[in-house]
Amino acid sequence: MLPSGKTSGMTATTASVPGLYVGTSGWSYPTWRGGFYPEKARPAEFLRFYSERFSSVELNTSFYQLPEEEQFRAWAEQTPPDFRFAVKMTGRITHSGQLGLVGTFCERVRLLGERLGPVLVQLPETRPRDEGFLALLLGSLDPELEVAFEFRHESWAGVEVPVLVNSLEGDAPFRYLRLREPPYDEAALASWADRLRPLLDDGVRVYCYFKHEDEPTGPRYAERLRELIGG
Repeated sequence: MLPSGKTSGMTATTASVPGLYVGTSGWSYPTWRGGFYPEKARPAEFLRFYSERFSSVELNTSFYQLPEEEQFRAWAEQTPPDFRFAVKMTGRITHSGQLGLVGTFCERVRLLGERLGPVLVQLPETRPRDEGFLALLLGSLDPELEVAFEFRHESWAGVEVPVLVNSLEGDAPFRYLRLREPPYDEAALASWADRLRPLLDDGVRVYCYFKHEDEPTGPRYAERLRELIGG
């Protein structure tokens, strides 16, 4: 089993695996002080500390409200050039169907510059298969963005998109994983490492994010997965 508890902390590391972008869904969690962040770290320092340890984060706040331009610029400035943000599309588009906002969303996320990773498009459990909506959405997106789709209604089974969340199949240059069912013991993480290593060896980029919990288990899982793959 992985170590637990908040007293030991985590050791900062710059170890990395080429093409592997592993981290957590979000970073701004005060309960991670002492177990991941320094005990006296201020919230304004969390992202800097986080980006010293991991190469990517899934940005979920953008789902609830699209941040202002200045916020995207500030996040980019706080992180190293090789850091990547995976940005969750605002729910006003995916859940409320306001496709007129797609252009604004794309313009905002572009402000992350080279730090922009893939966009996560998550459709809700209440939206059944609607290929007309999907076609309009795809047609509205900036064609240069990399996009991963997560369909939560069972009727979408079998729909073809370039990248489907948690699928390792396909010809796209990246895969997108959301590991949302903790706990993950050593055997489970080793299994994921064995499945991801061949993709990385073939030059496929992998974005992988562990679920946020009150305890900093997500960072520990992410760090251990990276170690098992070879970082």
